[in-house]
Formats: sequence, C-alpha cells, structure tokens
Amino acid sequence: MTDTGLPPIRSASELRALLDQGELTAAEIVEESLARIDQLNPRLNAVVTLNERALDDARALDARRASGKSTGVLFGLPVGIKDVTPVAGLRTTYGSPLYKDHVPGEDALVVRRIRDTGGIILGKTNTPEFAAGGNTFNEVFGRTGNPWNPTLSAGGSTGGGAAALATGMIAIAEGTDLGGSLRIPASFCGIVGLRPTPGLVPTHPSGWVWDTLQVAGPMARTAEDVALALQAMCGKSRFAPLARPVAGRDFVEAVRKGMRPGLRIAYCPDIAGIGVDPHIERACRDAAFELAQNGATVDEIEFDLAELRQSFLTLRGYWMVAHQFTRLDRLDSFGANVQGNVRAGLATTAQQFAEAEHARGQLWHRFRDFFDNYDHLLTPCMAVSPFPVDRNYPETVAGRVMETYVDWLAPTFLLSLTGLPVASVPCGKDALGMPVGLQVVGPPDGEESVLALASAVQAARPIGLPDTTGWTAESAGS
Repeated sequence: MTDTGLPPIRSASELRALLDQGELTAAEIVEESLARIDQLNPRLNAVVTLNERALDDARALDARRASGKSTGVLFGLPVGIKDVTPVAGLRTTYGSPLYKDHVPGEDALVVRRIRDTGGIILGKTNTPEFAAGGNTFNEVFGRTGNPWNPTLSAGGSTGGGAAALATGMIAIAEGTDLGGSLRIPASFCGIVGLRPTPGLVPTHPSGWVWDTLQVAGPMARTAEDVALALQAMCGKSRFAPLARPVAGRDFVEAVRKGMRPGLRIAYCPDIAGIGVDPHIERACRDAAFELAQNGATVDEIEFDLAELRQSFLTLRGYWMVAHQFTRLDRLDSFGANVQGNVRAGLATTAQQFAEAEHARGQLWHRFRDFFDNYDHLLTPCMAVSPFPVDRNYPETVAGRVMETYVDWLAPTFLLSLTGLPVASVPCGKDALGMPVGLQVVGPPDGEESVLALASAVQAARPIGLPDTTGWTAESAGS
C-alpha cells in the first residue's frame, strides 16, 4: 500500500486473473479506480466525464458471474473512452464547444464490443478538438498534464487515456490514431499504444466510412493488456466496409508465446529526416540492439521517408474535409487547429491529392521490398521529450527550428501512410527521467508479432510507472 491508501497498480491481465480466482470483484476494481480518479485526476485532467453508473455496471457484472453466466475477455476491467467516441447516455463533446452538452443516444461499435466482453465504461478521456493535434487541450476541458511531470505535455490526441493509464485510473484506454494519436501519448506517458491495421477495429459511426488513414485501437500499461483489449475490439462488422476478418487470431496467446527466435530486425534512428534528440535516440538504439540477446539479428539501416511529409499533410487536409463535411457551414466556430486544417484541405487541388496518393502507393511497395529482408522496423516514436504543457507544440527538434508546427510528429505520421500495424512501447528514459517510446512496425496484418516484440522490449527494459506519492485532490493546485 502507498501513503494514499491504494494498492499497487496492477496490469489488466493481473486484474483478470484475480477476478477469475475470486480474489477481487468488478465492483472492488471500479471503486479503486474511482478513488484514484478522485486523488489524481485534479492534477492531470485526464478523465473529463465520469460514468455515474460505472459502479452499478460493475455490480451487475458481479451478479452475472455469480449466477454462472459467461464472462468476456474484458470482464471487470475499467475502460476509458476517448471523448471523440460516442457513449450512449454519457456526454461526448469531441473537445469542441459546439458539442459541450452533447449526449449520444447510441454507443459506438467499439464501445458496444467493450461492453459485450465485460468491460466497464469508467468515463471519457480528454482529447484535442476532434482529435486534431499532438498535445491534449481544448476549450471545453482545458489541458491534460503528463503523469511523470504534470507541467509537461501528455501528448495527443489520446493524451487523457494515456495519462489515466499510467496512474492506474483505468485498465484499458480506447483511442484513435490518424498521425500518431495512440503512439505519441503512449511514448510521452510510458505506456503501450497500438495503431492496428485499418479495418481491424472497425469504426462506426464515422463521417467517412472508407477512411484508411485513421484507425481506432487500444492503449494499456503492457503489451499483453493491449492484446487483451484488441481481442475484444477487433472483427468484422456490417457497419464498416473496410472491417477485416479475424477468425483464428489470438493476440493474447501470441504475446504469451513470446518473441519468435531468429527475427530479422532493422533499426533506423531517424525516418523523418528532422533529427532526433540524442538521449532519445540512444535509448531506442540500446533497446533495439539488446534484442540480439533474444536471438534476433539487428541491423542499422537508412530508411528515409522525409519526402513523404507533404503527402501526409495533403491527405490529412482531405481527411479533415471528409470528416467535417456535414459541419462545413460552421467552420468559423471550430478552433484554429481544426479550422486551419479544413481550409488547407479545401484549397488543395485534385492533382495534389493524386500526387499524394501516388507517393503513398510507392511507399507501400517500398515496405513490400523491405519485408523481403526484415521482419520488423524499429525506430524512435518521438524526436523530442515532453515539452511544457502550456505550449501547443515544440519549436525545435535536436536544436533545429521546425518548418511547420506538425513536423515534430513526422516520425509517427509517416508510418500512418503505410497501413501497417505499429506500436509504441516504452524502452527507457531521457536525461530528465521522462519516458522514451520505441516504434515497432510489423508486416501486413502482423499485430501478433508486433505485440510479442513490444512485450520483449518492455520485459528487457522496464521503466515502471510514475510516482504519485502524496498526490491528493487538495494538492492539485500546488
């Protein structure tokens, strides 16, 4: 026990085992989560809307188990839902003043699947307006701090979920990833985030059902917990035309089997050509080459994707227009970030869109050739350490001024163009003791090997969780 009176934070898999053994109830787990939120959330602003029925939902699940009825893979686990994902009867604002009082009447498909497998919706987690941005803040709820140092950024756009995970407020976080929104906050907060193959976790409702750039997916404290969440979220759906079949796939078992011997791993220190802070690159390099002790072959390679930065920005503009199409008449009411991206998309020509799609296609073939020689690509997730929470973005990377305000996100958004599964796993700390994330890129539909490799990295280089000793609701302003 800590001086806060709460037990140590346990992984979702550990909680599930204790539930199955009858040593814990779902209600007890939710009560612990609510106690952590009460003590820790005032300092972080990670959970922005609580599900007032969470404890009732947990008691109903306990009663279901007591009556002998089947339970699902997420049974009894508190889950945070990103505030861009609809939850029936629970305020969902999209981080926008336009929707500050919006209460959906129906669950999103991913929320329904979480409920159907026994997960308990604990509340909504903070996000930038319409999830647009790598730092989590909005005009409705304000800014989310980093659990390792609340004066610094938690990343974005699933920053609320990452901060809540690192402090034990929730066991699983649901989020989305367009340019890195599951990986950036995972790296900054020292947890695991997975961008799955587009369609593996089908998205409904969606403003653009043919979207192959943004995906929904899980974050958790361990790679095994991410696998557990992915098992609940994945699978075909008649609501989503890009949904992928998953028959026979067992992500949890793949992680438990461990990293496959003889893996051929390539490490690239800077895929974006923007530079990487030296202490971050060193932590990632050490973690990558340490995998040779697990029987892998590890080579350093050049894999420069810098020329695709404009392609992503072009397609991001199109994405913004497509998702905001029904709200274009209210464009002036959006925040500067969303408004600027939509206007950029509207100003782009058809030839520019075609050029970006052509470059994306060439990238796919480049990775196809890559996988003839290697099983995985490893590369730093972020080029910079967490920066002050009151800044919207860092002005420099490795001493160089950024050309645009999103350049610092290039290590993640360039990999979004591939459609490949990519995880961020903590692999060390920087000079100030802040987490460093390593991206693990896998082959098409290779979530099993990505998560197994991420688990091996996490086991070899554990960083623990942030120290919140002495945090109370009363000390939030100190």
